[in-house]
Amino acid sequence: MSRHILPFKCAAILMCLVWCAAPAEAASLELRWSELAPIILEHRVKVVLPGGQEIQGQAVAVREDALVLDIEKTSDRKAYPKGQGSIPRTSLTTLQVETIRGSGGRTMGLIAGVLGGVVLGGDLIAHTAHSEAAAISSFLGISTGSAIAGYYAGRGHDRQVTIVKILHEQ
Repeated sequence: MSRHILPFKCAAILMCLVWCAAPAEAASLELRWSELAPIILEHRVKVVLPGGQEIQGQAVAVREDALVLDIEKTSDRKAYPKGQGSIPRTSLTTLQVETIRGSGGRTMGLIAGVLGGVVLGGDLIAHTAHSEAAAISSFLGISTGSAIAGYYAGRGHDRQVTIVKILHEQ
């Protein structure tokens, strides 16, 4: 194989990995407050409040007047510290709900990454390495890196994000 074709082969494989890692489009739902509990309870929820505060955590309960979260990340630690806290119903208009759908994507991504890395690493060192030390370290680096990239690409396919718009009760 020519030295001029190898960079194109690497670029093509890299583009495939980036394409696979791109997240799918988020689903969208419109629900009333009373319909919210079955959809979001025990799921990771992300909320952006009117003041610009961003809160992320596990949904614990949906009360008549507030959403109770086990807050894991917050942009305003004084108003919404980590731990269990409630967010007033009046300040919520949309939520992002993250659902994990098993581990199939991570498994397939890891397998594809390992196989791709072994093939790419073997091909690369067979045509470019001039010493054993450089060949071994290049092969290990490429195969490990592609395995990690495959895992994270698969992880993106295992997660589903749903945007929930909260409608006013009539």
